[in-house]
Amino acid sequence: MTKFQKLIIFCFVLVCAHAFAQSDGEQQATRGYLSGSIDINANVFLKDSAINAFGLPQYERQFFGGESWLNLQYNYGTLSAGIRYDMYINSNLRNPNDSYSDQGIGRWFVQKKFDKLDIQAGYIYDQIGSGIIYRAYESRPIFIDNALLGARINYRFTPEFNIKAFAGKQKNAFDIYEGTVKGLNTEWYNSFGETNALSLLSGVGFINKTISDEAMDRIVNTLKFYLPVDRFGPVYNSYAFTAYNTLTYKSISWYAEAAFKSKDIFYNPYATKLEPNGSTSFGKYEFKPGSVIYTSLSLSLDKLSLTLEGKRTENFNFRIDPNLRLLRGYISFIPPMNRQNTYRLPARYAPFTQELSELAYQLDARYKWNKKLLTNVNYSSIATLDNEQLYRELYIENNYKLNTTWSFTAGLQLANYNQRIYEEKPDADVVRTVVPFTDILYKIDRKKSLRWEFQYMVTQQDFGSWLFSQLELGLAPRWIFEASVMYNTDPRRTLVGATEPEKILYPALGATYSKDGNRFQLRYVKQVEGIVCSGGICRLEPAFSGVRFNLSSQF
Repeated sequence: MTKFQKLIIFCFVLVCAHAFAQSDGEQQATRGYLSGSIDINANVFLKDSAINAFGLPQYERQFFGGESWLNLQYNYGTLSAGIRYDMYINSNLRNPNDSYSDQGIGRWFVQKKFDKLDIQAGYIYDQIGSGIIYRAYESRPIFIDNALLGARINYRFTPEFNIKAFAGKQKNAFDIYEGTVKGLNTEWYNSFGETNALSLLSGVGFINKTISDEAMDRIVNTLKFYLPVDRFGPVYNSYAFTAYNTLTYKSISWYAEAAFKSKDIFYNPYATKLEPNGSTSFGKYEFKPGSVIYTSLSLSLDKLSLTLEGKRTENFNFRIDPNLRLLRGYISFIPPMNRQNTYRLPARYAPFTQELSELAYQLDARYKWNKKLLTNVNYSSIATLDNEQLYRELYIENNYKLNTTWSFTAGLQLANYNQRIYEEKPDADVVRTVVPFTDILYKIDRKKSLRWEFQYMVTQQDFGSWLFSQLELGLAPRWIFEASVMYNTDPRRTLVGATEPEKILYPALGATYSKDGNRFQLRYVKQVEGIVCSGGICRLEPAFSGVRFNLSSQF
């Protein structure tokens, strides 16, 4: 732990000690209070070569891994201060195929609000518009935490008009990336008509990124081996601009955003590079401008609601360091263009945003036939700008509430998934799936319920066809018990160590207990290799076999 981190902890402890030393009357008079949360994940790794759960340090010698986050926040009138302590022990969050151990201060901040002025310093989470040119956020399941270590000033001239500016460096686990980010954002609100039936919420944003000397040296050293046809003169600074607007008129809401990026250095794994011997290879740095056009139109009527979305993306890989790969160093966040499925098999093949080339649209319709029956239909299509199909999905779901005791859900998903692009598997075929599913809920009484899920995936690609079934018993307000199985009914892939495809069962057993802001969960799990997503950001994770414990507590 650095001297600076120790100083931050010492200062925060003094503030907390002052809070606890106050009498109840003093705390109420000054409106000072301390709150916080703790989250703990603990995994016991049990090697199972039959499902490819072996070969990693956790299976071979460590056997245990976990993470914890302790978050504390003190509020004293218009002054707020917070600190978060993070710990990773043999964790597979940062890299699902490796082990990571470290600990320290994951975040600290101080914020003061005046009449119209809001000042914050430390690790800051924020975004401009929908996040296309800038989003600093945290997503723990896939180890994303790109908070800005710096300062932000927000001034509200009127209730309808404000402007904010910020600058700093992007977080990199317990370190920072050396490049700098500066931003400016302003928003204003207008309403029209006697009843304010028409309103406009508009905004513009600007980002300047300056890469570090170290990053530039690495790029220059790479470019000197390029032939003149592929070589370019790199620059330190690049800029991004966005304009966005939300128009609301009665039951209609229309959001539109246009974002543009100046010429910027990025790595394109699909671009062809000319080699000295005259052959070509895939993957090279490029220096091009980029753009994203995104819009969403929603209509809400008495029984019908419609949402239509569209997006065009070109060369918008915007990172603090062009040398970074996978999910590291992103300054921008481009909204996904597909349904966020929750059922196990419909969610198995989930696409993620292609920031270099993507043309996508999505239509979601919900119709309430009566008090008992609701139908949801969703269609999405994602392709490259060269019209190569990446993903297509038709999703139909019907929810029927028979009475206060019985509720039924039944539906069908048809999907095409380009595994070659999304999982970078050059020889993979397009995965075509048909997934019927059902969900039945039986309320035994006011506190007891029984829920059963059943899904079946038909496909000839990848692992082949799957069956999934789960039974869940709820004993409100404390307990939930679950048991599930996932079975490879028609296997198509031969796993490591096997001589032919084998039918494999993946069971899971679990229990969850909740009380007074505390939640405990214990599960025994066997999980197949697959895509894991959080908020539209996805990554491929290996198979898992073992026991998982989760604790979440708020105080």
